[in-house]
Amino acid sequence: MRPRASTPSCPSASRCGPVSKARAAPLVLIDTHCHLDAAEFDGDRAAVLDEARRAGVGAFLVPAVGAANFDAVAALSADNPDCRHAFGIHPMYVRQAQATDLESLRQRLAAGGAVAVGEIGLDGFVPDGDMPLQLHYFEAQLRLARDFDLPVVLHIRRAQDAVLKQLRRFRPRGGIAHAFNGSRQQAEAFISLGFHLGFGGAMTYTGSTRIRELAASLPIEHLVLETDAPDIPPAWGAGKRNTPANLRRFAEVLAALRGMEVEALIAATGRNARSAIPGLAEFRV
Repeated sequence: MRPRASTPSCPSASRCGPVSKARAAPLVLIDTHCHLDAAEFDGDRAAVLDEARRAGVGAFLVPAVGAANFDAVAALSADNPDCRHAFGIHPMYVRQAQATDLESLRQRLAAGGAVAVGEIGLDGFVPDGDMPLQLHYFEAQLRLARDFDLPVVLHIRRAQDAVLKQLRRFRPRGGIAHAFNGSRQQAEAFISLGFHLGFGGAMTYTGSTRIRELAASLPIEHLVLETDAPDIPPAWGAGKRNTPANLRRFAEVLAALRGMEVEALIAATGRNARSAIPGLAEFRV
């Protein structure tokens, strides 16, 4: 999970991208990062999923943030054939972790079912973040990802270079750098290590010039779509709960930035998601 987005510099949805059509998308959209287990969805989770499906979202990847919600993300997959889950300990939750949580993670991965290790990584934004403790958990989880030959779902906020350093050390099989907001050089470094880059609500703000320029110009073969719901709401819903139904409009924004037809953009990002996370391979047009 991430903090809410800042006040939008693009108050008009028409200035941020085309307005979504009422019809369902003919291609399967894949939300590569949404926290459907979050408390914000406790009152209407089934309705949120149904709304997203009507908008054309055909697959949801739900990463855990700690051992306390391993059961919840696994249950979402068990109850919803279009959901898949990842197990991991988020860098902002390492202080809540117990000494036994890494062994619990190992056992969960060994049992099968998870399509990735995540959400894991480093966070340099939180002022009182314990970076040595974050590094301890990140390194241990990269080892597990390598041991089980699973991709990783990365949290990299203000820690891109530090994360890249550990990826070069441990060489996991790749995955997704979630909510990418680094430089072009950093983007190219993640790509060179076999990673795809996640873009979502942040690119809908016209003030997010660097993110929008990267979304427009990086090789399409390395981009995936995500919402991070309920966090990182788009410009048209700033301050409100983000939901996976917004993914269709995120695709429209990205297509407009790149000068592509939206259906071609959806097809390309879907292929990329399945490449980044092979456990999503069954979700096709």
